[in-house]
Amino acid sequence: MKTLYLECNMGAAGDMLTAALLELIEDRQGFIRRMNDLGLPGVAIAAEESVKCGITGTHMKVTVGGTEEEPDDAEAHHHGHHSHASMADIRELIDGLELSDRVRRDALAVYELIADAESKVHGRPVSEIHFHEVGAMDAIADVVGVCLLMEMLSPDQVIASPVHTGSGHVHCAHGILPVPAPATALILQGIPSYGGQVKGELCTPTGAALLKHFVSRFGERPVMTVEAVGYGMGKKDFEQANCVRAFLGESEGSRERAAKLECNLDDMTGEEIGFAMEQLFAAGARDVYTVPVGMKKNRPGILLTVICMAEDADRLAEVMMKHTSTLGIRRQDLSRYVLRREEKTVRTAYGEVRIKRAYGMGAEREKPEYEDLARLAREHHVPLKTIRDTVPKSAGSPE
Repeated sequence: MKTLYLECNMGAAGDMLTAALLELIEDRQGFIRRMNDLGLPGVAIAAEESVKCGITGTHMKVTVGGTEEEPDDAEAHHHGHHSHASMADIRELIDGLELSDRVRRDALAVYELIADAESKVHGRPVSEIHFHEVGAMDAIADVVGVCLLMEMLSPDQVIASPVHTGSGHVHCAHGILPVPAPATALILQGIPSYGGQVKGELCTPTGAALLKHFVSRFGERPVMTVEAVGYGMGKKDFEQANCVRAFLGESEGSRERAAKLECNLDDMTGEEIGFAMEQLFAAGARDVYTVPVGMKKNRPGILLTVICMAEDADRLAEVMMKHTSTLGIRRQDLSRYVLRREEKTVRTAYGEVRIKRAYGMGAEREKPEYEDLARLAREHHVPLKTIRDTVPKSAGSPE
């Protein structure tokens, strides 16, 4: 499985991600020419050699009207009341660029994550959020560049380390703000991150949004045969090399961090346990099941088990405590192999049915979504098998 791993030990910014991915492709000058030929107003892009702590990498120099944005200006450029470009302007600009549909969709999705975060920070609708003219052009170049490189690399999966945000404070147009900046903190919700000892802003809103859009999971670098390593350098200098490191290679299978939560119950009704299971699924559990067990004093009981992502374990433990009578929960940290998954929709004589495809690790399988089959069977008053038989044979068998 073609795997891209992003090491964000010094955070992530749009230019750093672009530079790291650029080092993974062969025709780097071709990419630079393509970016400069897009016609972004006043924007010029160049790749420069950069050395941090003795490591040689690439710095992406993006100038707008001959001016390169300074690192300390970045947060001011993202915040909205002193600016010129609206989200509608940016959407129109990206729509007008000569890009594939995939790159255009990715770029707009990333920028909408940023705009949504800024909207929540300022308490104003997305339509009223504006971006500093220079900062907007600089960020668009970064976003489009990363989206274009992702299309060129076409990894089967993108994994990243937990994100180092930096610590302390940052100066912006609104005054002095804590690190991570409010918009960055919102975008990083649900993503493992930490502050560390480095004083300064290491992860920008653009970098956070790009990670959130493209990365399927966060954790340790999987076992993989590495074919290329890229170093994307930031402008600032710290005691630690200020870079994003990108690994491209082949991994045998996707393995993700998971957790198992368990508790024994002997004083709840079946209805209460069923309701608790519903709440756990609604809260994001990957699986919930029960097993009959014999407990102390010869009491029959139920072992309630929850399988979840490691980063969700604490939250789901709270749901277990709230909806069961247990006084304690056992936790076991695991890893699990998973197949890559995607979904498509096919038309049948009775209506549309979603097809779930899973592949990787030498396996490939497809099956129709049971809920769609059941819905159509109810609507048309026919057996489930009748609906199933209208699904193209290549779609496999239902659950």
